Parts: sequence; C-alpha cells; structure tokens
Amino acid sequence: MTFFSAGLSVISAGRERRLLGRVALSLSATLAASSAGAQASDPVEPAEIRVVGKQDPAGLLPDQKVPRAQSAISADFIVKQAPTLNAFQLVTLLPGANVASSDPYGLSTSSSLTLRGLGQDEIGVLMEGAPQNDIGYYYAYPSQFADPENLKRITLAQGSVDIDSPTLGGAGGLLSLSLDDPKARAGALVDLSLGSYAARRGFFRVDSGTIGNTGLKAFLSYSNTRADNWRGAGFDTRQHIDAKILNEWGAGNRASLALSYNDANSSSYPSPTLAEWNAQGRGFNYDKRYTAGNTNYWRLYRAPFRNLYASAPVHLVLTDRLALDSTTYLQFGYGNSPYGTQLTTEGNFLGTEELAQPIALPGAVDGVATVLGNYTGDQMRTGNVSKLTFRTGAHTLTAGLWFDYGTDRVTQSYTSVDADGQPFDRWGYRSKAIRTADGRLLAYENQRTVTVTKGFFLADSIALTPRLTIDAGFKGVNVLRNGRNYLPGPQDKVRNDSFAALPRAAIHYRIDDRQQLFANITTNFRTPNEFTLYNSYAGGAVVVQGTNALKNEYSVSEEVGYRFIGEQFSASVTGFHYKFRNRQLATVLDQGGAQVNATLNAGGQTSYGVDAEIDYRPVAGVSLYLSGEYLRARIDDDLPVGADFLPTRGKHAVSSPTVQFGAGGIYDDGRFFGSVASKYIGRQYASFMNDERIKGYATLDLSVGMHLADWLDGKRTDLRVNAINVTDPHVLAGVQSVSTNAQDTIGRNGTVIAGAPPAYYIGSGAAVMATISRAF
Repeated sequence: MTFFSAGLSVISAGRERRLLGRVALSLSATLAASSAGAQASDPVEPAEIRVVGKQDPAGLLPDQKVPRAQSAISADFIVKQAPTLNAFQLVTLLPGANVASSDPYGLSTSSSLTLRGLGQDEIGVLMEGAPQNDIGYYYAYPSQFADPENLKRITLAQGSVDIDSPTLGGAGGLLSLSLDDPKARAGALVDLSLGSYAARRGFFRVDSGTIGNTGLKAFLSYSNTRADNWRGAGFDTRQHIDAKILNEWGAGNRASLALSYNDANSSSYPSPTLAEWNAQGRGFNYDKRYTAGNTNYWRLYRAPFRNLYASAPVHLVLTDRLALDSTTYLQFGYGNSPYGTQLTTEGNFLGTEELAQPIALPGAVDGVATVLGNYTGDQMRTGNVSKLTFRTGAHTLTAGLWFDYGTDRVTQSYTSVDADGQPFDRWGYRSKAIRTADGRLLAYENQRTVTVTKGFFLADSIALTPRLTIDAGFKGVNVLRNGRNYLPGPQDKVRNDSFAALPRAAIHYRIDDRQQLFANITTNFRTPNEFTLYNSYAGGAVVVQGTNALKNEYSVSEEVGYRFIGEQFSASVTGFHYKFRNRQLATVLDQGGAQVNATLNAGGQTSYGVDAEIDYRPVAGVSLYLSGEYLRARIDDDLPVGADFLPTRGKHAVSSPTVQFGAGGIYDDGRFFGSVASKYIGRQYASFMNDERIKGYATLDLSVGMHLADWLDGKRTDLRVNAINVTDPHVLAGVQSVSTNAQDTIGRNGTVIAGAPPAYYIGSGAAVMATISRAF
C-alpha cells in the first residue's frame, strides 16, 4: 500500500472507459475576439482561418496567423467523412494526434487521444467557447459532442491553450469545436445512413432563416444512431439534439445560444493484457449468454448516460477601441459505468464498519449472488469567463476574469440482476440499489466533491511594426476542492487549495504576405484530480490513503515555427520542447471490480520534437495533405515504489510514439467527390520500465460520393460511401492502462518490485457506411 501513497492515487471507476453522463449547459461566448480558441493577444480581430473554399474547398491546411502551432479541419473535410465519427477520430490526420479507437463508428466509450505524448486529461476541449473537460478528472468524452453535420470547424492547437480559455490543464493542447451558424434562409437537411454491423442513422436539421425583422435566426437538429458491436455481443444507441439561435447587429455585435443534448447507451469493449491478446486476439470479449454466477455477461457492461450542453456567446463592440466578450456555462448530467461482480449475504463491510447482519440479495445461491456493480456520477458545473479588450496605439490590452463552480457526486453501489442476467436498474439509481439490513446504501465508494476555480488574466499584444508583434501575458488560477466521504471510517471531510502563476510570451513576424515566423513560451499546471483526496476501503481496511499533499503538475513549453501560405501550396513546421515537474499520468486499475482511473506521479519529464504538415492544391477541388511528427520524450527521475525506486530515469515516456505520419487527400469537381486518410503510429511503450510495448500500425479510410443536384431538381442531394479502416489490421491501437513495470524488476535499493501487466485498446475493425443527404 505504500506504493499508492507514494504517487498512485485511485480516482473514479471506469471514467476513461465510460462516458459519465454529464449535462453541460454552457453559455459560452465564442469570444468573437477569440473565436472559441483564438489567441487572446489578438482579441478584436479573430485569428480566423482563411476559407480556401471558394478557390479550393478541399484545402486540408487552412491558413493560420496565431503565434503557436495550430491545425484545423473545416466542414468541407468533415462532410465527406462517415457521419458517426467523433471529434477525436476526425482530427486523426493532424500532426501529433494519436487516436486509439476501439469502435469504427466512434460510439463506444473505449477510446483515447494523445497529443505529443500527452493524454486526453492534459488536453483542453472547448465547444462554442465552453469547457467540455470533466472538472474532476479532466477527461473529455467525444461521443457526447455535437453531430458532425453541425460543425463548422475543429481547431487543434498542439502545444498550448489560449490565455482566456476556461480550462484546467492543457499542457497537451486545445481542441476547439465551432458550431455552424443558422442559415439566413429557411431550409432543411436530411441524412440517412446504413452500414456494417446493422448500423443505421438518421439526421434531420431545420433552419428557420431570418425571423421577420428581428434579425434572429436559428436551427434545430435531431439524430438517432444504432449499431451492433463490431466484436462480441452488444450494441450502441445514441440520440442527439443540437440547436442554435443567433442575432447579429450593429458593427460587429453578436449573441447566440447553442444547445447540445445527448442520450446514449454505450458499450465498453474489454481491454486485454498483452498475454490475453496473444492468446485470444479479437476473441477477447464479454460473454454473449448469461449463466448463473457469470460476471462477464455483456449486459453488465453497458454505460447509459445523458448530458446537455447550452452555450450563449456574446460579443459587444462598446467603442471603436473597446470590446467585451463573455462566456457563461452550466452543466448537469448523470450516467453509469457498470460492471459485473458478486456479493455475499454475509461478511460485508461499509467503509471500515463490519456489517453484523446479512444483506438481502435476490437470487443468491449459497449466500452468493451476481450483481451489477454501479459506478455513477451526478454532476453540475457552472461558470463564466469574461474579458475586455482595448486598443490604444500599438497596444492591444486584454483583461479578464474566470469563475467556475462544479459538484460531482460519485457512488459505487450495487443493483440486483434477474435470472437472465438483466439488471433491475441499468442507471444505478441509489433509490433502487442494494441496501444494508438497517436501510443504508451498500457502497464501495460514496462521496461528493465541490470544485471552485477562480482565475484572472492580463495580456498585451504590441505591434512593434506592421510585420512584428510581441505578446506577453499572465494568468493566475486558484482551485479549491471541498469534499465529503460518506462511508464510515477515519475520513469525513477533505479539502485541497492550490494556486498557480502562469506567465507566457509569444512573438510573430510576417516575413511577407506568404511567410511567417513565430515563437512562444507557455506555462501550464494541473492540480491532482479529485479522487486523490479520498480513502479507498476493502475488507474494512484503508487500502488507499487519500491525500492533499500531492503537488501540482507544472510544465514549461516552448515552440518555434515557420509557415508558408500560398495559393496552391501551404506548409507549417514547428519545433517544440516541454519540461514537466510532478508529471501526472493517467492510468486505469481494477479496484473492487470496477475499472478505476488512477494517477501516477511520474516525477520529471522532458520532451522535444518537430511537427510538420503540407497541403498541395494542384487544381481546384483537389487537396493533397501530409503530416508528421518526431517526438523524443524521456522520464527524468527514478519512480518511487514503496521504500525503493524503479530505475526509470532516461526511459521512454509511455504512450509516446517516436514517429507519426499522416497522408490524406480530398477531391471534389462539383459532381464526384471523395477522400482518403491514412495514419501511421509508431511503437508505444506501456510501462515506465519500457519492458512492454506495442507495435506500430497504420489505418486507412476512404470515401467516394456523387453530387446529384444537377440530375434532380437543383437542390443539394449527395450520395456517399465511407469505408472505415479499410485494411482491417489486427492490432493493439493504444495503451488503456499503463503500469510502472510489466515484469518483476530489481529496484535501486535491491528489492524485487513485482510487475503488473498493462492493458490495451484493441484496434477497431473495418466498416462501410452509405449515406444519402438531401437539402430542402
């Protein structure tokens, strides 16, 4: 147990493998000055991407002018992809993006994204300017996001978040989603899709057009998706609603309200160890049929969740030199990430308290019953980020405040199942869960956390010459967590209070109308996630000691880059360097039957490398794209384990492939269109000792389609076929849970440190989907 207190902190069960239902209502200013992810140093005029559309709608490298590495994909690319793909899958081609997908359609909870070797809990995510990351664990869950048909653009900043971004962490970068604006003319769009594994999807969108003389315009969309699991038993369902209302008036004033609601019941694919993969391959699945006592039945591993996002961006031009941007957001949600386990009628504990009386277990045989282990989360989050931007002479001054309040009630309880293995309640509601003899909730975990974040930021962008701009900024962030552990035991209330000072600077030089140089230095921090605060109990004993003594992760990153933007050829290359203190690394453990997220304090880490991308547009409607990354990420310290140290200094960082390459292209001549996207991910280590790794692999997606409008009534009608993961490689796609050492290892002080095998995501299979789109 000393090992855990030295740096391993158990957090929530299955948070990475499931989508904890989270309703997010986010009144979010797309901060016209920041355009939902634009640099605060250029706040009044957004860092808008050049729309290659009219000259070449197929461009895969939209123009950038921010002083940092940043890539993007537009609706022209998104609309040619399979309509079920989530935001992580859509950015796979971009430099540094390492996406492990267990499901070709992007519906499952079993997936991950890393950028430059940094996990998705290090990546800030915004949609319409509102934070999408979980306030407690920093994960973002892409299948909850808006439908692809409603996305105008996805922007990926590989290195740093904006100074005004309402996100915690973000050393790995920022993923920003911008919703399409409502159309000025009334209309409708219908997409109908059929695909492999009995997949079917319907999407319907209605635009109101400008409503009378109000200037208001709105859209409302609904989608319904169902698909069988591509391996093993089970299926996924997803219902989704997006809506947006917009008003623009005067000289640049803008206000909108965006809504996004998601209701899904998702499968989690089991993640094998390397030995299990070698023995069973893709046959490593949950059981199709239930037998008495079976805890591996597929119906015990389906995660229901509901979430709602609402966003109301406001940009006000107060004078010709002063502008106000404000983002307010609110989140509510509920979901369950269940698993199969067994309970006995006697010998149970609640925290450290031994239960003297037996508990009632329907269907128990000889005092043992198979039950559904629930891992439920009930969340609320609200906040606001606002800023004033003032231009005076060569200076553009920005000052802003950020406030965020969130609650998270997490319960690991149990629900009875019937003789066929069907849970009595798949949502894990406490009112329907198994109780002790005296009526208390029988729970392995039961806690509530309140997180309050307060921040301020100041920035100045100085145009020294028409070509040279220097940015400087400072952000201060305070994070306060208060919580309560409701289980009987030595711990009741918990508290952690931390502050981080985050200076930054950048320089941008425009050599000429086509060439740019930029450089930046940015600081980031991340406070330990909320579950590091809480005790965990097993058999009446404390098995993991909660602590508020873990130090914040702190990083300093630098970038130097060059861009060329031409009519037919564009390119970007960026060198980067990171230095981490108290590197926090997410992993997953089996704790009490649940897949429990955990945090390893990996000490120091140093990373450097190069990102590059090229887009060549030889003729109108054709774009050829290449991207690549070289990454050198090394651990700086030996890892403490108990009273000893693992000799990890100088080892490769986990989940950090040395090389990645992407190649893609799109074609559209007005009648026929298509796309190709291929990505190679190099080998990845899964343990700090580098004694286990997975091989490199490549994926290939294709699409072909026809514009039928000219053959019909002139209204947009498209038919396309998407082939996902065409080559169908049988591979492990990524590391689901890392370990310190996979094999028994002799520590620096001579003790034998027992090994534990990592677990992996199985790469998704091939799939084909056909879609007919019709506008009215």
